Amino acid sequence: MIPGSKHIICLPFLLFSLLTFLFGALLHNCSAIDDITVITDTQTLTSAGEIYKLGFFSPPYSSNRYVGIWFNKVVTIQTIVWVANRDNPIDGSSGVLRIASNGNLEILDGRQVSVWATNISSISVNNSVVGLMDSGNLVLRQSSDGKILWQSFEHPTDTLLPTMMVGTNRRTGKTQMLTSSKGESDPSTGNFFSGLELIDNIPQVVIWNGPKRHWRSGPWNGRIFIGVSTMYSVYLDGFNIFKDEDTVYLTYDYDNRSSYRRFVLDHNGELQGQRWDEQKNIWSLYYSAEANGECEDYGKCGPFGSCNILASPICACLEGFVPKFKDEWRQGIWWGGCTRKMELKCNRNISSSSDEGKKEDGFLKMEMMKVPDFAYWRTPQNAKECERDCLRNCSCLAYSYEGGVGCMIWGQSLVDIKRFSKGAGADLYIRVAYSELGMRITTNSLFYI
Repeated sequence: MIPGSKHIICLPFLLFSLLTFLFGALLHNCSAIDDITVITDTQTLTSAGEIYKLGFFSPPYSSNRYVGIWFNKVVTIQTIVWVANRDNPIDGSSGVLRIASNGNLEILDGRQVSVWATNISSISVNNSVVGLMDSGNLVLRQSSDGKILWQSFEHPTDTLLPTMMVGTNRRTGKTQMLTSSKGESDPSTGNFFSGLELIDNIPQVVIWNGPKRHWRSGPWNGRIFIGVSTMYSVYLDGFNIFKDEDTVYLTYDYDNRSSYRRFVLDHNGELQGQRWDEQKNIWSLYYSAEANGECEDYGKCGPFGSCNILASPICACLEGFVPKFKDEWRQGIWWGGCTRKMELKCNRNISSSSDEGKKEDGFLKMEMMKVPDFAYWRTPQNAKECERDCLRNCSCLAYSYEGGVGCMIWGQSLVDIKRFSKGAGADLYIRVAYSELGMRITTNSLFYI
């Protein structure tokens, strides 16, 4: 930075090339409030509070060049939080980030070929400026009125920063998700992606491995995700969900800004919450989606199976069910799940001659459970009404009533169930035939413990 000057204006690329010999050392950094037109491979753009920096970088063990954003003051480990041209690296150090003549932000390689651009069609020529915010958001806006034209927060890569959002706009179809990289030395788009899913008005976070579900958080109850046990013991502050008719978004923030934090979806598909430890100069882990080991794998025990990391074996059939493939189950191959011991009354011939065959199905209570996937929300206002609603519906296989969510019922195979050891999860009521209730039945024939 020029001595005695707080802010400078970056010169256009051609002029910079001519004057590099004279002024190269002085024009190394630009401040976030500059109306920049060009950043070369040797330049960086720093946010006003010097929290984040934008520029060209190479990952470890790679000579490819990318434009990215990283923490400015985390100097021992260059921590990239966003990459522009992640799938189109530049070979060599002749790349340029510039505002093009059409007003878009673009990256050119050494042959002046565009490898990445914002591609906004509604920009007036010569009417855009770009700035890096202290939030880590790179913003392209109209110079005339400050209107935001494009921002990196709406195009995340593998990192969720405070005040960022992931979610979807159902009216426009626009979705914001985290996408993993392929590896520590390759920031290109990986196999895992994560976002907020809304099924029948019940939001949850899901990680996919390609088209397959890899992990999920369980339903949001207005304060926490009830399928994440660490949110009960070490509350992850600042999460919130905003929802209206068209949009649903998850965001997070925290009050104590004395340390840097981030959530990152790594190349193995693990979602991690990390906090920068200034004393040790490392990123310390304060949350992991893999906290419960194998039981975090989606559908580990198959349909109607439940996973308990403290049990041996970790998979067990729900009460009233037996392994579907007994030989495989004994070998620890649980994907086939379990099948019902006794048909429900709804599915039997109503003219059964036995007294028990004519009696109503009931429910077995399971405590501290990660409830199954694909819940449907119903209107009952309390647990008793929720139970009656499920019992009247022949296709209802289970229900749960959770404060902040309400009545949830399930009408298909119960998958991705987990039993917690203490103080987490919800009560789950599994529908079984009358003969499976044993001595747990109460006098009202509706509520069983």
